[in-house]
Amino acid sequence: MSFRTLDDMPVDLRGRRVLLRADLNLPVHDGRVIDATRLEAVLPTLGELVSRGAAVLLLSHFGRPKGRPEPSLSLAPVAAALGERLAREIRFVPASVGPEAEQAAAELHAGDIAMFENLRFHPGEEANDPGFAAALARLGDFYVNDAFSAAHRAHASTEGLAHLLPAFAGRAMEAEVKALKAVLGEPERPVLAVVGGAKVSTKIDALRHLVSRVDHLAIGGAMANSFLAAKGIDVGRSLAEHDQAETVRAILAAAEAAGCTVHLPYEVVVARELRAGAEHRVANIHEVGAGEMILDLGPAAVEALGDVLKGCRTMIWNGPVGAFEVPPFDRATLALARMVAAQTVAGALVSVVGGGDTVAALNRAGVADRVSHVSTAGGAFLEWMEGRILPGVAVLEAAGETEAEGA
Repeated sequence: MSFRTLDDMPVDLRGRRVLLRADLNLPVHDGRVIDATRLEAVLPTLGELVSRGAAVLLLSHFGRPKGRPEPSLSLAPVAAALGERLAREIRFVPASVGPEAEQAAAELHAGDIAMFENLRFHPGEEANDPGFAAALARLGDFYVNDAFSAAHRAHASTEGLAHLLPAFAGRAMEAEVKALKAVLGEPERPVLAVVGGAKVSTKIDALRHLVSRVDHLAIGGAMANSFLAAKGIDVGRSLAEHDQAETVRAILAAAEAAGCTVHLPYEVVVARELRAGAEHRVANIHEVGAGEMILDLGPAAVEALGDVLKGCRTMIWNGPVGAFEVPPFDRATLALARMVAAQTVAGALVSVVGGGDTVAALNRAGVADRVSHVSTAGGAFLEWMEGRILPGVAVLEAAGETEAEGA
């Protein structure tokens, strides 16, 4: 890996202040954090820095305050949640730059943790303003980025700071990049990508990139309906983007040219309404009624996908393969989650899973701890699948290369 990690930082950080960029954009209701997944993700890095004696200054954005203070988007509740989780005091600083922030930073002692106010209260954050980045840099001695989920944004705290302080990747960032490079960099082949969700239009770039990098591409969810329709199959009342037919055919042509096999369902579960417990039936794709909707993969299609999975050594998965939110149309997604987990535990598969609904499926199936890597990122995960350069990763890699050249 070309960037520097915590392993490259001094072992003894007493008397040093570390700016730790995390993604603490958590769901909060009535002043309480209701999903602490991203908070948990930063704990290994936070704990390691504290154990070395660093004073840690936590930086994050929260919501979209549009460059001005918004009390409802303060990070204060997140600081309180972190304090409860660690059973220790977390100092909350109601500023992120300026005299108040600088004084608070100067008052920190070895092992102290302080959380500074929402970076997006300042327009300079999203604008990647050099002056704002410099004001942040004055607060500390080192910069650690542990926010892969914000790495697709070239903001002051995700890109600008890395030019001003010795820059390192935190453990979560390190794990995310290592996992994604393992599946789309130099993976063990054959490689399977499973892409689901509702719309082809939101994942066109990802699909175009994937067909050139993987051996098998399995399409699920409502997205599969668009592929079936583009092939001239009547999908009834199913959700489908008929206006994307030319795009779909171009993706299929690109896959064929690249030697990537595209797998579409041939057996599906259909119903006349999308409702929990709705009456449904299993049908061949050529037997979908005019008033029916395709809402999940059929058992035979799931089994066929399992056979493809067993023949692969690496897998990347983004998006459920059915209307996962509404039982019984979650069965195929849950079955796939269990198959992926079984292959991974057996040592036959490297599996990387990302996307909120997909991760929720792993949790519902009880197998989230049995895949190789679960990404907490959303947009950054998708942009990596699209083959884009992520500014927050690229700047860390550039800093690592510069350090190596100067060594």
